[in-house]
Amino acid sequence: MNILVTGSKGQLGSELQVIASRYDTHNWFFYDLPDLDISKADQVEEISRRHSIQALVNCAAYTAVDKAESDSDAAFLVNREGPAVLARCARELNALLVHISTDYVFNGESSTPYRESDPVSPGSVYGHSKWEGEESIRRIGPSHLIIRTSWLYSPYGSNFVKTMLRLGSERPTLNVVFDQIGTPTCAADLAGAIAAILDQRDPLHCYAETYHYSNEGVCSWYDFAEAIMELRELPCRVFPVESSEFPAIAKRPNYSVLNKSAIKKSWGLDIPHWRRSLAAMLENMPRDLN
Repeated sequence: MNILVTGSKGQLGSELQVIASRYDTHNWFFYDLPDLDISKADQVEEISRRHSIQALVNCAAYTAVDKAESDSDAAFLVNREGPAVLARCARELNALLVHISTDYVFNGESSTPYRESDPVSPGSVYGHSKWEGEESIRRIGPSHLIIRTSWLYSPYGSNFVKTMLRLGSERPTLNVVFDQIGTPTCAADLAGAIAAILDQRDPLHCYAETYHYSNEGVCSWYDFAEAIMELRELPCRVFPVESSEFPAIAKRPNYSVLNKSAIKKSWGLDIPHWRRSLAAMLENMPRDLN
């Protein structure tokens, strides 16, 4: 199978590049800016046809959550128009589109893990743009799998783990919010899940499914930070504080735990606990990447 990965320099795209060698029966093609802008239909179509693409994995996204509030045109261009372009191309080529979405489509007011069928109510421009991207794909109607995830981290790019490692090595104490609850997702685990799904997918079946994927377990950002310091044996002491002490431009979901039952049942995935995956990443991550 010929697989196109967009946004290949980001966290998830980078992990898919790492894992591709383990799925060498497939031909992987990795693209990012400036070589491929997913909002440009001519670029998407030319590259897809050149490589006879049979599956597209869209890891490209505008993820600057606070900046999106004042830069909504850019956010919607990448997060809504880009998926629409990819969906039209996938439909024309009879290819499968795997699109990565976010827990930010929910308002965070639940007290039980969100299922795929739960009503959405984005509280930010970023969340709205990602939701409209999902809806664009459903409306255009290619064979597709939409995977919502949360709290993504990896050795690549900017993320909470790398920020905590840097600050934890520079400061004696840190304040981290304890009233935002969710589940960290190791990008390597999500990449493995996507590769396993692509390996199992039936090329004759037209998919139209939305799934949730994060690691197992639940924690606050404070718990997450504590685990990072403990596992890296950093002396920095972490204190729990309320979100009101760190006012943000964009609203964050207070609760964004995702129910993974559907994706586990459909594809036979064994999802590890967040702390086990965090420990494995930190053990293998060079300390000069902090």
